[in-house]
Amino acid sequence: MANQSPEASSSANTVERTKKIVSMIFEEEDIGFEEDILKNPFSLRSWLRYIEHKKKCKAPSKQINLVYERALKELPGSYKLWYNYLRFRRKQVVDKCPTDPAYKHVNNAYERALVFMHKMPRIWMEYCEFLTLQRLVTQTRRVFDRSLRALPVTQHDRIWPLYIKFVTSHEIPETTIRVYRRYLKLLPKYREDFVDYLRKIDQLDDAAQQLAILVNDDKPYSEHGKTTHQLWTELCELISKNPSKVHSLNSDSIIRQGIQRYSDQVGLLWCSLAEYYIRGGNFERARDVYEESLISVKTVRDFTQIFDAYAKFAERATAAKMDEIDNEDTATDEKQQLELELLFASHEILKVLQCFRFEHLMDRRPLLLNSVLLRQNPHNAYEWLNRVQLYEVNKKKQIETYEEAVRTVQPKLQTGKLSNIWISFAKFYEQEDMLNEARLTFEKGLKSEYTKVDDLASVWCEYVEFELRHRNPEHARKLMQRATAMPPRRTHYFDETEPVQNRLYKSLKIWSLYADIEEAFGTLENCQAVYERIIDLRIATPQIIVNYAKFLEENNYFENAFKAYEKGIALFKWPIVNEIWTIYLVKFLKRYGGKKLERARDLFEQCLENCPPKFAMKLYLLYAKLEEEYGLPRHAMNIYNRATTAVEKHEMYSMFNIYIKKATNMYGLTFTRPIFEHAIEVLPEDQSREMSIRFAQMERTLGEIDRARAIYAHCSEICDPRVHGIFWEIWKEFEVKHGNEDTVREMLRIKRSVQATYNTNVNIMSAQMLSTAAGAVTGTIIHEPSTAGDSMAMLEARAQKIAEEETGVAKSAVSGTSIKFVRGAVNVIKSNVTENPEEIDIGDDDGDDEQKNLDDVETKAIPAGVLGSLAKKSDQ
Repeated sequence: MANQSPEASSSANTVERTKKIVSMIFEEEDIGFEEDILKNPFSLRSWLRYIEHKKKCKAPSKQINLVYERALKELPGSYKLWYNYLRFRRKQVVDKCPTDPAYKHVNNAYERALVFMHKMPRIWMEYCEFLTLQRLVTQTRRVFDRSLRALPVTQHDRIWPLYIKFVTSHEIPETTIRVYRRYLKLLPKYREDFVDYLRKIDQLDDAAQQLAILVNDDKPYSEHGKTTHQLWTELCELISKNPSKVHSLNSDSIIRQGIQRYSDQVGLLWCSLAEYYIRGGNFERARDVYEESLISVKTVRDFTQIFDAYAKFAERATAAKMDEIDNEDTATDEKQQLELELLFASHEILKVLQCFRFEHLMDRRPLLLNSVLLRQNPHNAYEWLNRVQLYEVNKKKQIETYEEAVRTVQPKLQTGKLSNIWISFAKFYEQEDMLNEARLTFEKGLKSEYTKVDDLASVWCEYVEFELRHRNPEHARKLMQRATAMPPRRTHYFDETEPVQNRLYKSLKIWSLYADIEEAFGTLENCQAVYERIIDLRIATPQIIVNYAKFLEENNYFENAFKAYEKGIALFKWPIVNEIWTIYLVKFLKRYGGKKLERARDLFEQCLENCPPKFAMKLYLLYAKLEEEYGLPRHAMNIYNRATTAVEKHEMYSMFNIYIKKATNMYGLTFTRPIFEHAIEVLPEDQSREMSIRFAQMERTLGEIDRARAIYAHCSEICDPRVHGIFWEIWKEFEVKHGNEDTVREMLRIKRSVQATYNTNVNIMSAQMLSTAAGAVTGTIIHEPSTAGDSMAMLEARAQKIAEEETGVAKSAVSGTSIKFVRGAVNVIKSNVTENPEEIDIGDDDGDDEQKNLDDVETKAIPAGVLGSLAKKSDQ
């Protein structure tokens, strides 16, 4: 070995190092994979198997990188190899500092990959994200730009979000704005994000430009879900609050365009425009904007919003001006005396002017508000009259307002009445003692095209009353004659195709005033002619008829007054004619009494022929009173009898009471028996029950005990013992005083029978079943079904049990004692005794007490001849 040459020694060393390197890179398990890739160097699957083998063996990263590099040298166009390789290289530097050289090696790997993979967006995206993490701003921006140039435009939407995220994460506003502008050329829908960024960096002029572009877009909603209206609001707010920073747009025209476009935000936009000038220091222009807005808005809400803002601005401006003047005063104390005095005087004038401006604004508020309401509806008569009142101290303005109102208001569109404006206009001249102008105004008002006859009639009536106030009744009568004159051709009152002037002759308001004027200033004949004309036109009301008749009565024309009543009766039907009939009959009876009895009877019969039950009672009573005072009692009774069936149901009881009282007074108590019987038949149960008690009491008074007992028995059918206990107490008291043992038993039997009858009622059975829902029923346990499906069986069982109990009670009451039956004729007891000397003291009428009382009664055996064959059957 020592004799070897230097060349041989060097070669041996090289071989040893090579063997050592190979042993570091390759292991025995890799031989098979190496042979495979030597045989198939272009097989992607072979390379991937080899790489996966290395990863499973947890080979060092350098060995795996070497295998990747060898594979990419053979297959440089394989996307899968490059993607896996780059991802593997990124994992190796995750825990290292970005300044570590390993990052640069990974960047180089990406650059080598992009030589072949420049059309693959995923490689570019991951490379850009990797560079972003390294905070390499310039290099990252250039790579983003390269990716956008390399990739087709259809894939740019995958790169741009990362690019925007990158530039906005760094404070490079100029670069970001330029990137955003390029971005919006491809995707303009993300313009709102650009606006938000511009606001964030205080580039408000650019933000306003971008917002203007969004506003002019025709889309109903933006990408962030905002409406065009919301974008307008943002733009106006941005412009108005930053006038010094937004200079590239015509702010005034933009906001005015919004005012015309969005009618529901007019007040807000006007305030924004004024605020724009206020913040810009142009106070006079802001004042002009406020004044312009106050005379242009059409809603009270917008007016209130603008006026409040205007008032606050004026108040602040006045206070600021005064502070400024005061400061100038103190700053000029050292000047000459004359200049100081002049300056002080000018400052005082400015103070007064500012205060006057503010006060003038507040004084104008009602008038400005009225102008808003009239712009909203120029045909509002109420607001025109209010406007006249606002000009109360300015007579000239009032006249101008009246003239403008009557020119503007159209009757077909009016709110309120145009006639009220004409009337108020004429009264204004009257108050100013300008009577001729007032008459001319009324004449003009009469020619206006009203929609309703009543409006024209109001003007006529006010015109006539105006003449009467100024002591000119003859002119007033002539006006009434003009107003009531017939038109050239007859028209219908409700024919709206005809002008109201042609239909005025049928206006009741005009004719009523005409009649009043004739009564006050005319003759009897003229007044009668007016009333007759009203009746002929068939426009009279019951009040007109009554007034006509009353006028004739006051002038002692009684028969003519009665004829007027009869004409009114012929005009109207029930129930309107009721008032006329009532007054007519009262007046007739007052006038003639019983002198014209047959005529009065005919009138009453004619009145009652078609009289509704609602008005019948008082008329029948008046008719009966006539017969009582001047006729025959028999006729009066007949009338009362008719009245009991002619009146309403709720008045029948009162009518029967009156009938009974009158019959008692005229013929005595016995005459009232058929009346009571009829009342009991026709009245409802409650009133029939009360009437029966009164009937029985009456018979008891007459000593007819049997008749009274029969009435009680008859009435008991509608008296449930549990509900109407008072009736049974009354009957018990009656039997105690006037009955005997048999009658008491009969009463108790009837009571049990009635109670049993009512117990079979379905509703009562249901109530009893509900009350016994807990379980046991009178000592017997009912086993309730265990399931909800057997509920009906449970109810049936309870109903059967209750029926059996009621039957048992009835049977025990009849057959549980030594008395076997009750004779049917027991309720017919022939006895004239009104007071029973042997009174029976009956305590309670419960079943047990009744049975005890019955046990104490002495009984005898019934003869066999009475019972006959029944006795034999009983013994058997």
